[in-house]
Amino acid sequence: MSPPIALSVNGKALTAEADPDTLLVTYLREHLRLTGTHLGCDTASCGACTVLVGGLAVKSCNVLLAQVAGAEITTIEGVTPADGSLHPMQAAFKACHGLQCGFCTPGMIMSAIDLITHHPHATRAEVRAGLEGNLCRCTGYHNIISAVMKAAAAMRSDGGKP
Repeated sequence: MSPPIALSVNGKALTAEADPDTLLVTYLREHLRLTGTHLGCDTASCGACTVLVGGLAVKSCNVLLAQVAGAEITTIEGVTPADGSLHPMQAAFKACHGLQCGFCTPGMIMSAIDLITHHPHATRAEVRAGLEGNLCRCTGYHNIISAVMKAAAAMRSDGGKP
């Protein structure tokens, strides 16, 4: 075991104790039981494991837990507002049919939140380019991009709150 690692996950401060070679995705899924973060390719190619680290999209299958010491981690479970409603990005994915099997959806949503938070006026082409690190085998991306554009408009009208 390595020394304890202080971090925050979905707004909750905690101390992680794990082997030095523990991947962030493994810690989230197996130790914290936050299974919305999916493990797809295990090579940082598909984006199913994407979470926010300090507000930036990161593929958690390619990051050691020790590398995020002191960081604020947000998983798909952490984007839901306190009132239990859907985050604007989740609502837009639902409204625009931006998911089919749903396996890529959590990582896609996390990447899209990062993209729109940092580029709130992104064009369709910029959204398509910004999500190219997330693979979907079902949708063809058209509805995903429509969902991101819809969420971007909602997030802008909400004062830019992700």
